[in-house]
Amino acid sequence: MITVFHLTKRFIGSLSPAAPSVADEVWAESFLSDGEIALWRRLSNVDRRHAITVARHFEALGSWTRDEMAAALLHDIGKIASQLSTFERVGATILGGRTARWRAYRDHEQIGLELCREAGSSPVTLAVLRGESGDATTALRRADRI
Repeated sequence: MITVFHLTKRFIGSLSPAAPSVADEVWAESFLSDGEIALWRRLSNVDRRHAITVARHFEALGSWTRDEMAAALLHDIGKIASQLSTFERVGATILGGRTARWRAYRDHEQIGLELCREAGSSPVTLAVLRGESGDATTALRRADRI
């Protein structure tokens, strides 16, 4: 469940435009296929930093395969479709899908799943993203509550 604390913490973290460190980028891309790297590089700095943080938390919760780590890194990839700023994302979260871009933001999980499918993600990665992978899905949801 998403809490006000969780959303506030995410909002504050999203105010910095800084890119992830080179070491973090190299670490993240080590889990991604060529097609997934192309998607990954389309994410904003804010979203890549968040994805790395989530993936590091996910990694600490178990022993995961490359495909499961890829899912952790790409769990928000569908947000690229909306092209919303931080403040627009707040509006979409609070007010719902009033515009096509706000609907795309709110539907980012389904959009991301399709983007990953098109990029050639493995069946395991897609299963985690669909929420059909038991322990990995549970751990990813837990890791994303940062």
